[in-house]
Amino acid sequence: MCATDSASPVRPDADMAEIAGVTRFWRELGLPGIVDVHTHFMPRNVMDKVWAYFDAAGPLVGRPWPITYRDDEDTRVARLREFGVRRFTSMIYPHKPGMAEWLNAWGADFAARTPDCLHTGTFYPERGAADYVGAAIESGARVFKSHIQVGDYSPLDPLLDDVWGRLEDARVPIVIHCGSGPAPGTYTGPEPIAQLLARFPALPLVVAHMGMPEYGAFLDLAERYPDVRLDTTMAFTDFAEADVPFPRTDVPRLAALGDRILFGSDFPNIPYRYLHALEALTTLGLDESWLRGVVHDNAAALFDLPAPQPA
Repeated sequence: MCATDSASPVRPDADMAEIAGVTRFWRELGLPGIVDVHTHFMPRNVMDKVWAYFDAAGPLVGRPWPITYRDDEDTRVARLREFGVRRFTSMIYPHKPGMAEWLNAWGADFAARTPDCLHTGTFYPERGAADYVGAAIESGARVFKSHIQVGDYSPLDPLLDDVWGRLEDARVPIVIHCGSGPAPGTYTGPEPIAQLLARFPALPLVVAHMGMPEYGAFLDLAERYPDVRLDTTMAFTDFAEADVPFPRTDVPRLAALGDRILFGSDFPNIPYRYLHALEALTTLGLDESWLRGVVHDNAAALFDLPAPQPA
């Protein structure tokens, strides 16, 4: 049985209703499924520590944050497949030196045994980072994760210069948590990313969480740099809107950037249902063409996914 926590079990009928709702969402848009660029799969000991942090409402969280999909790895993979998620990621990230290369080895193994997961890598500002990033690219990494807030490092650290250069040359996207939500970090915010892009203007960044709460400034960067994208992770949901609402005056900018907005969920570490993350997109009042791009087509093009085979 799936459970949000030990005190609040999720009934199987609720699971089935949600699966039906998610499936109906993408089918009514005429899509073959969903591409979710922001999901977390990690080594068990790392995930346990992440969940413990959320359970304790740590300083970067600051409010109750129940994990809705607190299940074992196999159950979580099966749930995404039941939802109709065609491709997803294993957003891994280190918080100290000497961790990233080990995480990359785990990410490669997870992708090898989970073919619908985009092979995900990561890095940290340390000696040898460019070498292990290069090795990950050569082994087939399709996407990288950078977490400026948790890692507490500057994207402008000289130890990352060759990392950014390799990723720019290889055209491998980097999902980067660089906004100052849910709490500011030492190096978060748009200014360091603006400086980074001035040096590496073709760097294919995917700004996580729409850059919340600095939405407008990160939209500015996307408008300036054609290889910058944003993912919708947690944005527009009731949970996020309560504290950092997306300015409705910027919705036309989302429409104009329609081919560079990608759906992300933060599954399994979300304090609400997966279906809500999808339904929240409809509150913006944008058309079905925009929704199709965000939920599937934009990421499918970015990662050059093959067309689905007929049933």
